[in-house]
Amino acid sequence: MELFYRQLGQGKPLVILHGLYGLSDNWISIAKNLESSYSLIIPDQRNHGQSPHSPDHTYQHLVNDLLELTNKLKLDSFYLMGHSMGGRVAMLFQSQYPFKVEKLVVVDVAPWSYSPEDEWFRSAYAEHMRIIEALKALRPDEIASRMDADKVLQQNNLNERLRNFLLKNLKRKSLGFEWQINLNALENNLEHLLLGVEVDKTSALGANVLFIRGENSNYIPVYQVDRLKEIYPMCQVVSITDAGHWVHAEKPQMFVSAVTSFLG
Repeated sequence: MELFYRQLGQGKPLVILHGLYGLSDNWISIAKNLESSYSLIIPDQRNHGQSPHSPDHTYQHLVNDLLELTNKLKLDSFYLMGHSMGGRVAMLFQSQYPFKVEKLVVVDVAPWSYSPEDEWFRSAYAEHMRIIEALKALRPDEIASRMDADKVLQQNNLNERLRNFLLKNLKRKSLGFEWQINLNALENNLEHLLLGVEVDKTSALGANVLFIRGENSNYIPVYQVDRLKEIYPMCQVVSITDAGHWVHAEKPQMFVSAVTSFLG
């Protein structure tokens, strides 16, 4: 699939992958702090933003999309960073094409698979279904303004930060609005996205990886940090204080500092 992408800056190529419900636009403020040192490529992943929609939305499909994009741009070696869903895409891509990824930054997500009976999986699945159901309750063709849309999401008990993030997926048309996000595809593939990815142990052994976790997030609990190091022996782990899962949005200066310190 040919992805829409944004490109800015100069220097060593750094590809940035957004997470579930995200889009390339979410990373512009971070990119502005990195563009003097890196050539930034920020795609909209399939079923998000301005990229095409498809009923297929597995991690392997997302890896294939990324390979197509990097081949198109003739990127033989680059830095790769991904948040949440994008972080798992990044880990699987590095696992399959280790010679292409010079350094890897994974933002607040672990690679390992969970079983549907796992407490984290049940909690995450319920929370994401709550979000998807709230978004599906919003009928873009029936609202007159973003304020109206915000009220619908507020009635579904989504907090202000999350509402603002989700409403970036609402695009104004000549008459009314439309979703840029493919809600049906994400709902149908949600279980797969939460289960995780299996990385190649040989590729992981030599991987130069930085994990950035939010101190208040349950995606990488502190007691599982050692488990990361069992998979990626060379990895570094940075915890951002007073940050949750959207660590780059909550603590941008600390986040940029951690990234630039690692990438050099």
